[in-house]
Amino acid sequence: MTNRHPQNTLPPVSTLDDLAKLANYSLMDTLSRDPDARENGVDHMPRQVFSGHYVPVSPTPIETPEYITHSKDFFSELGFADSLAESPGFVRMFSGDLTQVPEPLSKVGWATGYALSIFGTEYIQQCPFQTGNGYGDGRAMSVLEAVINGQRWEMQLKGGGRTPYCRGADGRAVLRSSIREFLAQEHMHALGVPTSRSLSLYVSKTERVNRPWYSEGSYMKDPDVMISEAVAISTRVAPSFIRVGQLELFSRRARKNEHPKAMAELEMIVLHLIEREYSDVIDTELSINEKVVLLAREFRSRLTSLVAHWIRVGYCQGNFNADNCAAGGFTLDYGPFGFCDVYDPQFQPWTGGGHHFSFMNQPIAAERNFHMFWTALLPLMASYPEALKQLEEIRSGFARVMQTKMEAMWAAKLGLETFNAALFSELEALMLQTQVDYTIFFRELSSVPNDIGPLKKSFYKTPRIEASREEIEKRWSQWLLQWKALSGNATDSAIRSKQMKHVNPKYSLREWFVVPAYQQASVGDYTLVRELQDVMTQPYSEQAEEVENKFYKLKPSEFFEAGGLSHYSCSS
Repeated sequence: MTNRHPQNTLPPVSTLDDLAKLANYSLMDTLSRDPDARENGVDHMPRQVFSGHYVPVSPTPIETPEYITHSKDFFSELGFADSLAESPGFVRMFSGDLTQVPEPLSKVGWATGYALSIFGTEYIQQCPFQTGNGYGDGRAMSVLEAVINGQRWEMQLKGGGRTPYCRGADGRAVLRSSIREFLAQEHMHALGVPTSRSLSLYVSKTERVNRPWYSEGSYMKDPDVMISEAVAISTRVAPSFIRVGQLELFSRRARKNEHPKAMAELEMIVLHLIEREYSDVIDTELSINEKVVLLAREFRSRLTSLVAHWIRVGYCQGNFNADNCAAGGFTLDYGPFGFCDVYDPQFQPWTGGGHHFSFMNQPIAAERNFHMFWTALLPLMASYPEALKQLEEIRSGFARVMQTKMEAMWAAKLGLETFNAALFSELEALMLQTQVDYTIFFRELSSVPNDIGPLKKSFYKTPRIEASREEIEKRWSQWLLQWKALSGNATDSAIRSKQMKHVNPKYSLREWFVVPAYQQASVGDYTLVRELQDVMTQPYSEQAEEVENKFYKLKPSEFFEAGGLSHYSCSS
């Protein structure tokens, strides 16, 4: 959610008492609690949740928490003093212990249920009860809503223990996946991609869990060993954590008339979404049918822009189910994600993700998620034929809007005023044939080179036969001449280069940078985690030569196809 809040003008938040003054729990105060829930939040075993928008649940604190890092940029935006991140009260709260928080902070958090759709198909098999009433936040729970300088933020622990939706798991996140998510969220924000944000990261010095993972040097598709890993809690922040799958859950119940309040609960969650995420563009005085139509149109705009951003920066959301799709139109759930090294339309970091969630298939996956969003709204519009007609027009126009956003994105990456299909088609063929590094290629092109020499820095593959090498270099040279002819005269090169460098990042959070960072962190050395945080929050900047030598280079050949480096089967 870049640039969606004003600069902070409040006195600095230096203590938990200061933060407590900003608390405002709109979800728990205005939506329906599960009537079977316990008020004290002791609700940690899998069970069916038949109604209500949330379940109060108390986090399970990690043992002996230790500070790793916090987002200095986000703290500054929120007006938080950096010292707050290591203060005892803040550490306790954001490592899962709410028992001592000052009033009016809540001593319980909350978890939410949602439905699952995969690529536009409804599923209930992942629910342990085969009903859809047991699927939701299994290890994520929100612990605070606060209004800070006019912007509402929800703060959610990842790895805070079991909830009724845990499906028998332990509710924990391990240090490895927590570091990945913490770094990725702040990197994506710095890239200008709408995203949830990272607040803080703590690890337990004593508590560990077993997880399947890859042995050193493994090239297996699936993990081949069980390893003991330290547990951690990261806190992610967003205006809300309402997912498309959440709307789906209430819509399914309304459609099937599963309980007397089903339709009312669907309307409540949709109106709550509008208030939390769309109040700046949807007038509260409008009728419900007018609001829903505007909501669908605005979400379509946000989702299509988001996916174009993802492809612009080489990001693949490897498991883009509807329950991993934020209804606010930003990136959510950094599980089996990855940033591509070699340009490959079918790049997919998750071994269970398949082609349907691959890199260049993300626009189609987004359309399927939008279809489920649209489907979820339909029960509310049954009495409004004109609104239903408008909703259908919005749904049927998704592919056209997506294509327009994609073409504008490619034009911007190439420094062109308009998209040129023939030029791009030849470029894509050359990128595939030469196996170019996606980030390095576009960054080198952004310097508007006079010949293909700088572009060769991005080439992974050199044809072995001399004739083949000469032929492909000739095609690259011809393409470069065509591109330069379309992109303006030489006097505009400096301006165009500057513009392109604002679109094409120099630094990308590649998995083979993150692996040594979490390996070092596992033995208590957080130096590389913090270094990556510094480098990856300045992805467009020309940084020190030492940084460039370390983080602006091709992926080593030995890392290709390596388990846990080029692919993984779970996020833990």
